[in-house]
Amino acid sequence: MNHPLHHEHSDRPLAPGQRLPESARTALSDGAVAEILALADRYPDRLAATLPALYVAQREFGFSSLKAMKEVARVLQIPEAHVFGVATFYTMYLKRPVGKFHIQVCTNLSCSLRGAVKLLEQLCERVGVTPGGEPSADGMWSVEEVECLGSCGTAPCLQVNEDCYEELLTEADLDRILEACRQGDVKAWGEV
Repeated sequence: MNHPLHHEHSDRPLAPGQRLPESARTALSDGAVAEILALADRYPDRLAATLPALYVAQREFGFSSLKAMKEVARVLQIPEAHVFGVATFYTMYLKRPVGKFHIQVCTNLSCSLRGAVKLLEQLCERVGVTPGGEPSADGMWSVEEVECLGSCGTAPCLQVNEDCYEELLTEADLDRILEACRQGDVKAWGEV
């Protein structure tokens, strides 16, 4: 039976990982391999290093592509299925390419009550993308609506790449953050 999301009818439907976008990169750098092995040494079992190793691979590949997942499995010498299961379960691992500035906006209850939905709409209007859609044409921006960024007490909250911004109550705050991104005052996605 074909997967309902697959556009072509075939006797050989694509497996879930094969439906993910692929990255241009095909292997981890020597530095990333060393970093993952150092992480693995901190745990009694290599399976326990899967989460941090996926972060290293995601930084290298730009997102958690199937090849990135396979590289993590290869380096840690653990089953590919385990890495795939972990990477696809957690939403913090991006399964598609993102912009130079990937902005996540929490719209869970606390943030919604403090204006997050309006903030999300203003953000998308300013950068010209839709939540969960493709990055902007210039590759600068991508936006994702998320359930929680763990900052309910200081809502609303948004995250640009790995930096959180809390208590965003005005359009001016949003404009200041976007301008900081444009000026290079915020690290681009994947920068260490």
